[in-house]
Formats: sequence, structure tokens, C-alpha cells
Amino acid sequence: MRLVTAAVAVVIAALLAAGSGGTLGDSLPLDARAVRDARTFLDAYERRDGRVVRTDQGGDTVSEGQGYALLAAVAIGDRGRFASAWRWSAAHLARADGLLSWHWKDGRVLDPESATDADLAVAWALTLADRRFGIPAYGAAAARLGAAIVAGESTNRPHGPVLVAGPWARAAPPVVNPSYLAPQAAAVLPGPVVAADRVAILGLVASGRLPSDWANLDADGGLVRASGDRGRFGLDAQRLPVLLAASCDARDVAAAARLWPAVARLDDDGAALAYEADGTRASPYTSPLGLVAAAATAGAAGDKSAARALLDAADQLAGTRPTYYGAAWAALGRLLLTTRRLATCPVL
Repeated sequence: MRLVTAAVAVVIAALLAAGSGGTLGDSLPLDARAVRDARTFLDAYERRDGRVVRTDQGGDTVSEGQGYALLAAVAIGDRGRFASAWRWSAAHLARADGLLSWHWKDGRVLDPESATDADLAVAWALTLADRRFGIPAYGAAAARLGAAIVAGESTNRPHGPVLVAGPWARAAPPVVNPSYLAPQAAAVLPGPVVAADRVAILGLVASGRLPSDWANLDADGGLVRASGDRGRFGLDAQRLPVLLAASCDARDVAAAARLWPAVARLDDDGAALAYEADGTRASPYTSPLGLVAAAATAGAAGDKSAARALLDAADQLAGTRPTYYGAAWAALGRLLLTTRRLATCPVL
């Protein structure tokens, strides 16, 4: 089983020799590296007014990015940046039902639909901010958003309530994005919502099969993989093993571990933007998230040296080919996998 492919290792060596951005500073403790990566993301993409700008994608803003900035800011204790990101989000993205519009550009909301992953990330961050900054208004906002998520972004199935991709996804058959299962975020929701989602998704990865970006829930609450491009292990699905590996529930961590053999066989150690269900590479391009996902599965399976090498490779790729999404997940990956800074539950 590989740690890092020769190709990736050569790239890392070349970057270090050239003094490119994103060098690791191996003397830094793991926690300090995580803080550094979070600051790198915030410095590059959060503006002074709190808006997170996707500079590599036309200068727009998505609610997901606001959630990522809030998580990064609360993790490193940056009250000012957290407050700015939340004020901007509340002022520009808030919907009448308490959820957040997902897409904003050029001074207006382009699409008022909400995205469950973004709403979860924001509620998660607000809960942590209440606890760490001692500002009850953040906790109240988290409670309102959590209630709105349950009311507008979930549906009932035989095994229990389940999160769907958004209000639009509740019609039969409900549409699920497996990577929206974030155990630490779900812990802040009222009630046992996500019960069916969790059962179905853990069942999907129990055999070590790569999860898909999108799926449908069948009448029994099971997952049916989407067809075509939406059934790939892409930039949505690659978040799932990271979130599972960071869970406080040993069953989630075990599920992430089961994916390690399949991920370890992927071309470029999983760094491609997308793979087919059978592991065939489906894109010539790479992203740090794939390497973070591989690190998560390796670490969950007990291969700590592979996990460290893959996180280091993700940092290097984020430094030499900077993108909003890559920087966000290089930072969140470190925070989730090497620190307790985003934990919403007790240590096991």
C-alpha cells in the first residue's frame, strides 16, 4: 500500500527546492500548522467586510464559503473575522425561512435556494462561537438556523428523519448529497435528524466502496447512487471521509477507515478532481481536498505516517496552485484531523 506516489513525491521535492508557497515548516507542531493554514485561507479569501470571495471563480460568494470562514475563524479564536463573516452573511444571505441563500454576486443574490451543507457549517460555527467567545447571541442564532434546517431541509423516511440537499430536494425521490453528513455539525441540530441519512451512508461505505457526490433515497431509506457525473467520487464526496474521520463516534471513524484500501489505490493518491465509482480517474486536474480525504482514511485506519504525508502533500498543492476550495479544505482538513478546535462533542 502506497504512502504517496512517486509523482506526488517528486512534485513536493521540487516545490521545497524552489521555495514555493505552502512549504510546511516541519518544526511546527501539528496544531500550529492547522492555525497557519486557517489564517492562510482567511487572509486570501475573506474581505474586510466579511464576504468570502471565490477569486478563482469569477469573484462570487457562496454560503458554503461563509461557513468555511466562520469555522476557520472560530477555530483560531479570531473574534473580529468571525463577527464580520457572520454580519455579512446575515445581512446579505438570510432568507425569510431562516436559511441562507447559497449564491451571491455583484451586489445581489443570484440564486435564493439554500444549501444544507452551508447551513450546517454556519450553525456549527455559531454554536462553537457561543461557547468560546461567550456571546449568547451566536448560540441563539445557531438554534434558529438549526430549527430552520430541520424544518426546511429534511424529510422523514422509515428509519427516521434525514437531511436532504435543500428544500428543493424533498420531493420524491429525495435527493441526498452524502458529504452533507457532518457528524460534528449534526450534533448541534435539535432532535435525531440525519438518523436515516447516517444509516444509509454508513451502509454505503461499509463495503469500502467510494461514495458518490449525489444519490437518491429509495422508499426503504437506502441510497441509490446517481448516474453519470453525479455518481462520481468528486469534490463533494471527497469531503465525506474527512467529516467521518473527525467524528466523535467510533462507528463513523471505522467507516472512514474502510475506505482507505480503495482510496490508497487511486491514481495520484486521490488528488484528482473526480474518480468513477470503480476508481478510474475521471479528471486530469487535481485538488488538495482529494489528498486530505486520503489522509483522513489513512489516519482512521491507523496509518499515521501516510496521513501525515498526505496532509503535507495537500498543503504543498494548495500553496503552488491556490484556489478558494483547495485552501479551504487544506485548512479545514488540518483543523478536523489534527486538532480538537472544531469539536462539538467530548473526546472519546
